[in-house]
Amino acid sequence: MRNLTLEHITAACQGTYHGSMELFHREVEGVVIDSRKVRPGYLFVAIDGVKVNAHKFIPDTVRAGALCVVSHEDLGETDYPYILVESTGQALLDIAKLYRDSFDIKVVGITGSAGKTSTKEMIASVIAQKYRVHKTLGNFNNEWGLPLTIFELNEEHQAAVLEMGVNHFGEMRRLSSVASPDICVITNIGVAHLEFFKTREGIYREKIQMIQDMKNGGTIILNGDDDLLSHTAPIKGVAPLFFGLGENNQFRADNIRPLGLKGTACTIYLPDDTSFDCIVPLPGIHMVSNALAGTAVGYKLGLTTDEIRAGIEGLPSIPGRNNIIKTGRLIILDDCYNANPVSMKASIDVLDMAIGRKVAILGDMGELGDKTCDLHREVGEYAAKQGIDLVCGVGPLSKHLADGAKTYGSAAQSVWFETKTEFLGAVKELIREGDNVLVKASHGMQFTEIVDALKELDLQ
Repeated sequence: MRNLTLEHITAACQGTYHGSMELFHREVEGVVIDSRKVRPGYLFVAIDGVKVNAHKFIPDTVRAGALCVVSHEDLGETDYPYILVESTGQALLDIAKLYRDSFDIKVVGITGSAGKTSTKEMIASVIAQKYRVHKTLGNFNNEWGLPLTIFELNEEHQAAVLEMGVNHFGEMRRLSSVASPDICVITNIGVAHLEFFKTREGIYREKIQMIQDMKNGGTIILNGDDDLLSHTAPIKGVAPLFFGLGENNQFRADNIRPLGLKGTACTIYLPDDTSFDCIVPLPGIHMVSNALAGTAVGYKLGLTTDEIRAGIEGLPSIPGRNNIIKTGRLIILDDCYNANPVSMKASIDVLDMAIGRKVAILGDMGELGDKTCDLHREVGEYAAKQGIDLVCGVGPLSKHLADGAKTYGSAAQSVWFETKTEFLGAVKELIREGDNVLVKASHGMQFTEIVDALKELDLQ
């Protein structure tokens, strides 16, 4: 891997090298934190989990052919090389920065409370019309996931789209200092992770820190429809560009025409007074906002309007993220990868576009702090207000969601199940042939099981 010799790695993470000097100038073939993924010539970084000491797997990695190991434990005299560091977690970030800085490519950094992954996919789809693009896999966006994404860069890539997610103060700079973005995109400031940030203003202060690590001459792209982001002043001498549906945004859309679950048609306007018509292939007004973010990044990277349109209209669907599945009996809106109040409401809006009976299977949302109960209830009320026919709350916290749907006073039916097992036991009584079904919850709820069950559901 470019520039990743044991010598450079040791210097980057301020470690102490133990081992043969004959190997000191060798480049590693890969960097992993999962001992099962070690291949000959790899570097294994031993990061301990909550319950597992990763260092006990070091002998296995050596037998698998690891060139070297990074350890925060003094391993004494060994017959294999290792680098002793103070923190293997920090070392992983330091090594990733060393590797990222060896590439002269455009990097787009993305953060926000909701919509990071779908916006990442949109931006990547757009700029892939001109560049060979590397992007964050899934939501590998934390202090382990971002470095592992960066280690997948290779000589063929011309641009990278990197997602950064945080839930504690101070984390953003640890990520953005590694990513060193040329373009900084922030999707919105919602209420995810209020348990740790306490207020939306706290979330804003942390998210905006990404821009401190933007490269000189970089670009700031913010959601101008967000009440906090829209008031952002120039940072590091760079005035933000804004995208959104409002008239004051440089990148905006109008003539918006919902096409049901087939997507949304719209006209997109650019700062140079040009415009183009396109169809955003995934439903929901939030996807139009994502398309505008993709347009802004494409515009700054020199794409033509035809290239931008092709990227928007060619956006692939992703399992667990606004993914529409047609089974012959049901239409399933699989949006179960993660959830917070903002994304829950956006998905309910998408479901509301469907023709026919509408069912929302909604699970617990995590990390909402002392507002957890109120925010779940608010989502339930919103679903009832939007006219969803059946609201199914699944999980302990979702009792508040189901109660919210009931107390709104609409005609919506609301039921609650404490566990997935209880829900799956009743699913045939609840779901009818021809239903449009939304499935959404926080990732830890593992609602893919519900999606799989719905796909196999026999309604005859």
